[in-house]
Amino acid sequence: MSAETILTTLDRGWLTITLNQPANRNALSDAMVADVSSVLTAVADDRDVRGITFRGAGKVFCAGGDLKGFQRELNEASLATINAVSRRAGGLFHQINEMPQVVVMLVHGAAIAGGLGMMCAGDIVAVTADTRFALTETQLGIVPAQIAPLVIQRAGQATARRLMLTGARFDAQQAQTFGLADFVVDDGDALNAIESQMQTDVRRCAPGAVAATKSLLRSLTGLQRTTLIDNAAEVFAERLASDEGREGIGAFIEKRAPRWHE
Repeated sequence: MSAETILTTLDRGWLTITLNQPANRNALSDAMVADVSSVLTAVADDRDVRGITFRGAGKVFCAGGDLKGFQRELNEASLATINAVSRRAGGLFHQINEMPQVVVMLVHGAAIAGGLGMMCAGDIVAVTADTRFALTETQLGIVPAQIAPLVIQRAGQATARRLMLTGARFDAQQAQTFGLADFVVDDGDALNAIESQMQTDVRRCAPGAVAATKSLLRSLTGLQRTTLIDNAAEVFAERLASDEGREGIGAFIEKRAPRWHE
């Protein structure tokens, strides 16, 4: 399959999705969300696809939401439109989380905000030692609405709360300590080695059993997917349109500190 914002390859039953907007630090635009979702929908029921790897082209894995796109929407769109965009992003995060195949996240450079949330949707996460992480939404006057359940799923309530409420930056070793990363490796070659080992291991498992096990594990969490997405979309849209949201996005675009930054 081909798309404008991503690259896809399928090799011996293993799908690789590469976020391919490096000039925009692979920000999660509405178009990228749609492209990734379309590819995942196409392979979800295909048991010949044994696993899926996510990568990012360029210097970072994913810098989060498309803030320039958010600013345009604030100027041109209604709250209902922003709500819909947020709902689609939330749908993608949960779609990744619920894929029947094993999902491997290979992360380098940075995984910020929504990029960190996407990372948390994977089953296996490997990061390079120089990767940096943060949940920066509250520093921009908005909320980590759609990704919160996935960060909590990975790191637990207490750690997720601290990271979300402070916007603190942290490194790869800390990410592993927090439970956000399974492996910390030196470089891209080492990421490839981890992926190769994961592929070998996964290919030892029956694809139907993998799908059933993932479904079972999800049922144990008690997540109510539709309610989570709808509620998160509402609060995200409201916060993005708030004075703080407008100030935070504006400050980011203008490369200045927001008014509450000390």
